[in-house]
Amino acid sequence: MKRAILALEDGSYFVGYSFGAEGETGGEVVFNTSMTGYQEILTDPSYRGQIVVMTYTHIGNYGVNDEDVESNKVQVNGFVVKECSKHYSNWRAKKSLDEYLKEYGVVGIEGVDTRAIVKRIRQKGAMKGIISTVDLDPASLIRKARSLPDISELNLVEEVATKEEYYWDHGVENHEGPLIAVVDFGVKYNILRSLVSRGARVVVVPPYGAVERIRRINPDGIFLSNGPGDPQRVVEGIRLVRAFMEKKAIMGICLGHQIIGLALGGKTYKLKFGHHGGNHPVKDLRTGTIHITAQNHNYAVDPDSLKDVQITHINLLDNTLEGFKHEHLPIFCVQFHPEASPGPHDALGIFEEFVNLCRAG
Repeated sequence: MKRAILALEDGSYFVGYSFGAEGETGGEVVFNTSMTGYQEILTDPSYRGQIVVMTYTHIGNYGVNDEDVESNKVQVNGFVVKECSKHYSNWRAKKSLDEYLKEYGVVGIEGVDTRAIVKRIRQKGAMKGIISTVDLDPASLIRKARSLPDISELNLVEEVATKEEYYWDHGVENHEGPLIAVVDFGVKYNILRSLVSRGARVVVVPPYGAVERIRRINPDGIFLSNGPGDPQRVVEGIRLVRAFMEKKAIMGICLGHQIIGLALGGKTYKLKFGHHGGNHPVKDLRTGTIHITAQNHNYAVDPDSLKDVQITHINLLDNTLEGFKHEHLPIFCVQFHPEASPGPHDALGIFEEFVNLCRAG
């Protein structure tokens, strides 16, 4: 087994073993508390620019298949696990996690104390880090980690968004449903599946030039997707919301939620270590219902900065804003991921709510 090192900008480092591709990679180091769904996590475009640490001890035990993907490739910059399973067992599995990361050139490290890494991130916040199998000098790697640009300085949406508009017709049976334009800032496939399965027709458009494209398409509603990085850098998305906020039904998830908040005059801020996992309790203030949700974001909207909105959802772990709707306009959004794949599925009804809003005109 080949040695590998994970070094963090605070001067700490962790020696382990390489799996996946060999080489060197850097990014913002965050942790995810999900026990399953590592393939969906790896292919989630919202993780572009980040190295993901999994808190669950055994990762890779059910292999990798052709269906459980949220984009067309692995998106994470690097992957950190306690133990990468050498043997996998699942009737759909096609290859091992190790083979999968090799295929996409993604560097991984195993055999490290992930509890210690997570504790450090919780205490000090998300940090820049480097994984390397070629440079095994901790001092050198720490210097490299410190020299990495901050994630807020990067235009990560440009790296993951589609360059061409296209119709998502997978499983479409109702061709008379409302037409929804999904603005792709790094959209997950299950968002598209969730809209289509509820009777919508879906056209996916790039974020750049989206205002002109949507005027030409004239959809019944506009959906702002998830995506990576700092929402304040997504100027095109903010301009889009302001152009159509009094003309179309609009919904946003995750980054889309943050963009809507900014477009309405609100402010966003960076969380200490973000929310990444499949077990976050969120309360719907309208009904009192508590949903267990999947989350993946580093930024949040400041509720005190918003005007003319009704707060609809809050996070019960830290009371951060998880959803709001406009008091007068057909606009609403959530910070969590109701489309969560593989789960939980408590909040899937939100898609039905938006499709019906678009259907009503």
